[in-house]
Amino acid sequence: MTDVSTETPSLQQQNRELFILHKIAEALNRETNLSQALHTTLAQVAELFNLHTGWVYLQDDGSEQFYLGAAQNLPPALAQNHCALMDGNCTCLNSYLAGGLDNRDRVNVITCSRLEGLVSGTDGLRVHASIPLQAHGKPLGVLNVASEQAQWWETSADLLSLLHTVGDMLSIAVERARLFDQRAELGATRERNRLAREIHDTLAQGLTGIALQLESVDALLESGAGPERIRPVVQRALDVTRVNLDEARRSVLDLRAAPLAGRTLAEALAALAAEFDAAQSPAVEFSASGGNRPLPVRLEVGLYRMAQEALANVARHAGASQVTVDLRVTPAQARLRVQDNGRGFDPDHVPPGRFGLIGLRERAKLLGGALTLESSPGVGSRIEVTVPLSTGEAAP
Repeated sequence: MTDVSTETPSLQQQNRELFILHKIAEALNRETNLSQALHTTLAQVAELFNLHTGWVYLQDDGSEQFYLGAAQNLPPALAQNHCALMDGNCTCLNSYLAGGLDNRDRVNVITCSRLEGLVSGTDGLRVHASIPLQAHGKPLGVLNVASEQAQWWETSADLLSLLHTVGDMLSIAVERARLFDQRAELGATRERNRLAREIHDTLAQGLTGIALQLESVDALLESGAGPERIRPVVQRALDVTRVNLDEARRSVLDLRAAPLAGRTLAEALAALAAEFDAAQSPAVEFSASGGNRPLPVRLEVGLYRMAQEALANVARHAGASQVTVDLRVTPAQARLRVQDNGRGFDPDHVPPGRFGLIGLRERAKLLGGALTLESSPGVGSRIEVTVPLSTGEAAP
């Protein structure tokens, strides 16, 4: 008869490992959204490995730039200074770029350079395990997990090695989500092209109508008709021209994503700020944090258009000498702020002609976000739009 007691610890360990992998695979298989996949994995790792804190850095395609893809229960020092301390490279990311995390025979335990020099607000965290993410030899980023218990790393060697398998599963999910986004973006591009063709057809019909009116004018002139007969026809041609021109401008501005082509949102906004700074009287200063994080195309275009409209409003109405444009992107949200030192106004009594504010609110609502406006006479104005990027992030 088999001695069950001698097999129990080994079987329990194997069953636990299989259970962990099953739960994470099950969660990842439900997700095609990249942000949700990252947050789901971090939540599962935190629960099943009994780890408190984790975060994922992803590498931007075609560059050595990283952005924070997701975070789970960051310690107060990192959470409160989220944009400043979590931006840029660090020891583990530099090691990753240099190939120092590629040894699959062990898990890399690294002293976190982002926590160096911090006395309080670290929750006792100093080191973390770093697992490289890659798919088909393509580098994707790094998964970091930390524990409040310093001895965890010494007593959990088997579970730490299991993190490599979790990293492989997460890598596949990241690549799948990116391919899904690329397919969606391709579909959006095709749709824009289709709409552009429809606009072209509509515009062509409008021009045909204008041409007919002008031919009538030409015929009237040939017949020697007087101004009283010609003027109404010319006026109709002008009316048709204005209507079609307005429609063409509105449609092209709504559909075209050209300002972002080949650039991140932060790069496009920096160029926009520089353009206004050179052409308008206010000096425009731009800053960004987390700007390397790619966003869905509709959000990038929407936020860019909102910045464009806000700057146009400042140039037309504010009489400002200084404008600041600030972009902050975290795993949870994207925030765009435009602030000026102009004459300001009472938000409860918006001056006539401020239709741009209505358009900004509508755009924010369409993006699923919210817009706040702060202003008072003599102290300038501040417009801030916040758009959520994920509903699955755990609270820090």
